[in-house]
Amino acid sequence: MAGPNKSLILDPALQKYYEVNANRYKYFRWTPRHAWFSFLYMALIPGTLGYIAYNTEGKYDFRGKRRGDTIEEF
Repeated sequence: MAGPNKSLILDPALQKYYEVNANRYKYFRWTPRHAWFSFLYMALIPGTLGYIAYNTEGKYDFRGKRRGDTIEEF
């Protein structure tokens, strides 16, 4: 039959990893490195992508172009 039985031996390293992963919020500590990564992923990258998207909105048209036509509208 399927499922664990008495001969199943669990890896202690995996059990420790599962336990730490489930309780990660208890072990988290703010450091300058964590603050930098948070700023990078929550502000800098989305802000840069938004700035690029705002400046190039409507500038390129990829539909209905033929070979040799430019993709810039203005």
